Amino acid sequence: MIILRKPVTGLSETALASFVRRARSAARLKKPANILVTTDSELRKLNRCFRGKNRATDVLSFPASHDARDFAGDIAISAEIAACNAAKLGHTTAAEIKILALHGILHLAGYDHESDSGEMARKEERMRRHLGLPVGLIERNGTRAQASERKKKKRTSR
Repeated sequence: MIILRKPVTGLSETALASFVRRARSAARLKKPANILVTTDSELRKLNRCFRGKNRATDVLSFPASHDARDFAGDIAISAEIAACNAAKLGHTTAAEIKILALHGILHLAGYDHESDSGEMARKEERMRRHLGLPVGLIERNGTRAQASERKKKKRTSR
C-alpha cells in the first residue's frame, strides 16, 4: 500500500507503487511493503517513538514481525527532507522519494549498512543504476563522511 499523505510534484501513488514493485523484485524481496510519504513532524514522532531520537529523518524502515507471512514491513519517508535533499543534489523530489524507498526496501530485505561492511552500499549502488536513479543515500553519505574526515585530518596535521 502506498500512502502519499504529503503530495510530491511528479509522483503519484500509482507511479510509486510501480517503482516499488520493480525495486522489490531487484532486491528479491518477495513480500509487499507499505510506503508512507509524509511530513517531517510525523517522521520526528516515529523516530522518537521507535529509535529514541527526537529529530526528523529522511527514511525509516520497520520490518514486519517474523510471524507475518505475507508482509515485509513499513517504510516512512519525509517528503520535506526529500525535497530539500533533491534541491541540494540537483534532481527531482520524486527521484529522491524513490531513492529513499529503495533504501528502505533494502533494509526490509535484511541489509544493514551500519554493520555489513559495505554490502548494502554496493547493492544499493547497483540497484540504483539498474533502476535509473541518481546518486544513492549511502553513497552520498559515505562521500560526505569521507570528505569530513579528510577535513579533520587536514586541520589536525597543521
